[in-house]
Parts: sequence; C-alpha cells; structure tokens
Amino acid sequence: MSIDLKNLTAKKAHEDLLAKKYTVLELANAYVENIKKRDPEVHAYLEIFDDIENQAKKAQERFDNGTADVLTGIPFAIKDNILIEGKIASASSKMLENYHATYDATVIKKLKDAGAIFLGRTNMDEFAMGGSTENSAFGTTHNPHDLTRVPGGSSGGSAAALAMDGCLVALGTDTGGSVRQPASFCGVVGLKPTYGAISRHGLIAMGSSLDQAGPFAKTVTDIEILFSTLAGRDMMDATTISSDTYAKSPLKKSLTIGVPRHTMEKGVDPQVLVNFEESLTRLKKLGHTVIDITLPNIGYALSVYYVLMPAEVSSNLARFDGVKYGLHVNGKNSIEDYFATRAEGFGKEARRRILLGTYVLSSGYYDAYYNKANAVRKTITKDFTDVFTQVDVVLTPTTPTPAFKIGEKANDPLSMYLADIFTVTANLTGMPAISIPSGFAKEGSVSLPLGIQMTAPHGREDILFTLGKDFLGEK
Repeated sequence: MSIDLKNLTAKKAHEDLLAKKYTVLELANAYVENIKKRDPEVHAYLEIFDDIENQAKKAQERFDNGTADVLTGIPFAIKDNILIEGKIASASSKMLENYHATYDATVIKKLKDAGAIFLGRTNMDEFAMGGSTENSAFGTTHNPHDLTRVPGGSSGGSAAALAMDGCLVALGTDTGGSVRQPASFCGVVGLKPTYGAISRHGLIAMGSSLDQAGPFAKTVTDIEILFSTLAGRDMMDATTISSDTYAKSPLKKSLTIGVPRHTMEKGVDPQVLVNFEESLTRLKKLGHTVIDITLPNIGYALSVYYVLMPAEVSSNLARFDGVKYGLHVNGKNSIEDYFATRAEGFGKEARRRILLGTYVLSSGYYDAYYNKANAVRKTITKDFTDVFTQVDVVLTPTTPTPAFKIGEKANDPLSMYLADIFTVTANLTGMPAISIPSGFAKEGSVSLPLGIQMTAPHGREDILFTLGKDFLGEK
C-alpha cells in the first residue's frame, strides 16, 4: 500500500498503526524505499541497519497484544555520535570508523523500551564540530531543498533525513545550535532542551557543559511526545534533572514575547528580517504581546562560546590516543604512535579546535581566557534570567541567513562560526530553545526554509510547546 510520508507525523502514524491501516514493517519499508531513492544524492545516512525487519516484528507484537506505546514502531534516524549497542558509532571521524558501541545511550534505551525502530545512523560534522556537515570524514550531506546547499550542522544528517522523508523523527545533539540550525535550514522543528533535562550518557562528548541530545520532528506535537519520553533523571548522568527541579508558574494563554532587536543590526539577511517581522505579526494576531528587550552582554556570547567549547573539546578528545580504542597508527615509539594516530584520525576542524582549546587552557592563558569566559557566561545567564521576569519567551531568527552553498564558508571558519550567533546563548545559559519553521527565502527559483527560535526559562519546555503549536496552528 502507498503511505503518504510527506504529511505523516509520529502521532498520526501511531493512530494508523492502532487502526491497522498498515503494519510496522510496511511503514519501515516505506521509509527504506524512499531512502534508496533520495539518499544517493542527499547522503544523510552513513548506514542503514540490517535488523529493521526484526525490530519491526517485535514492535508489531506490541500492537497485536495491546502493549504498544506512542512511539512503538515509529522509524527513527539516529545521529552517529549516539551509542547503540553493537552498532558502529563513529562520530563521522576516521578515529572511530570501526568502533562498535558496547552499550546503549540512555536515550536509545528509552526508545528501545518504547519500541521505536532505528533505521540507521546519520552523517554529521566530525565529533559534532561544525555548522554545515561538510566536516564529516565520510563526505558532505546535501540539503534536500537545494542539493547545492548545506543542511546545517552538526546534526545535518538527521535534519536532512527527516526533510527528505527518510525517517519519521530523528535524534541529534546540540552544543551551540547543532539541532536548531539544521532544523531551520531544512524546514523542520528542532529542540535543544534545558541542560540536564535529557541524559547525556552514551553521547560521544564534545563540550560537556554545553551538549544536549535533542529531537527533530515535523510538528511541535511530535517534539513534545519525544521530549516526554526522553526526559528525566538518569543514575548514569549526574547532571540530569527532574521535571520539578525548576519552579513553574501556571501556563498563560496570552504570552509576552521579548525581542532583542539590537542583536539583529548587523549581518542578518534582509529576507530573514522580513520573515521575522511577519512571524511577529502572526504571533500578535494570535493574541500574544511583543515587546522590545535588551540583553546587555549578548554581544560577547559568541566569543565566550568559542573559548569554552574548544577548551572542553581539548579535554574530551584527549581520550583518543590510539591506545584504548579506535584508530591506532604505528610510529617508532609510543609517543610517535600518539602523534601519528591523532594526525591521521582527526580532520582539520577537529585539530583546529583541539589546538585552540589547549591554548586557552595552558598555564599562561587559563586566567586570561578560560576563567574570564566563564565569568562572562554567568553574566549572560543573569541577563536572560532578569529578562524572564518581564517576558515569557525570547524570540530571534534561528539563523542570520538561509542555508548557504556547499563550500561557501569552508575556508573561512570565522564566517562559519558567525552562523551560531543566535543559537549559542541557549547552550551557554542552559535554557531550552526550539526552532520552528517560519517560511521561506527565495534564491532564484529555489525556496529555502527559514526558522524562528524561541527561548524559555530553565525547565519551561512547556511554554515552547504551547507557543510553537499556536504559531504552527497545531491542535
């Protein structure tokens, strides 16, 4: 039978499976067939798993015996830095090209318990370092809306898989916008939850104080379903929080939305600004209040991020030494083994960030850079906390431009880093943020997706879901 993948959501698929309109295997196979058609030109996937039929059989049994969960039988794409026991988890790096995970990440365990189907692992920037998925050791992913453009990064493979109807929902990770930016570029919904809301256990670490697993979906309703399944305390991750860690005031029907216009004065594409103003008009018509706000220290956010993140990268990637696991290259002695392994195993962007992080952590510069950046991080967090006494949500574009051309920024890392200007604050402050599709920009004959970003106080994903569903007209 023919399944309308383009308009299918996880919620609708669950209803269809309950109504026996099709089986779990038929649903999974519909995605596999579409992947065969589209993925040769998009390259969203690194591997399609060979046990999909067996997964589908187990999920179908749950529908047949009445124990199916809302995510039972739902086909997922999983970013290549999230461990699935027995499967390769390479983080799109030669360093881990043949590494097979020895255990499940907590998010994977929860999805397995729910009966989800894992279609395969998706391409990404190496060790999640990049904003374009051009830094993968295994080739570039292309944006399904325009194959000459990037899908965003570092979770570009997951976003592209969803946008090309190569999965129903997907998982990525977000360190400085790595779920939200590709969600915007590919025209889907992407959530970066409150720091600690979803366990990091079993995620290949990049920046431990910044990383969070985050879901992609076509609707905010599906994102809410995914979040409720994945969130919660985890004994394996001491940074996790419970739903009552942060105090919550009752949800209001009419919300106050703060707009920091001073952050949009330079470097923002005119079509992005027009779309943003149209989005504000839509929110006002829905009964919400929009006011201008000031975040005095937000101008330092990108600089702070690009001190702290490489420092944490330098520490986290020190474990890849050619001894414990992963790639090993022989040298004349053990120290040469180490140098040769890291030189061959890491790509250019990974090496750049390791060097930068090692520099800011070195004895002569630790206080001047790393400690100072941490102090400014606290100040930026206080700015947001203060603003949230006046508003319920802070609204910005997700990205300053639509998806850029493949290769356009490859030799200009600073230009690439500026693409994170609106997204890094949520990771620095630990606050939740969501990217919602808001329209399109015209580039010749091509329509490129745009997104708006909503940021809420700690633990207030419920505000993001309420406003996001309202904006998209979801019931």
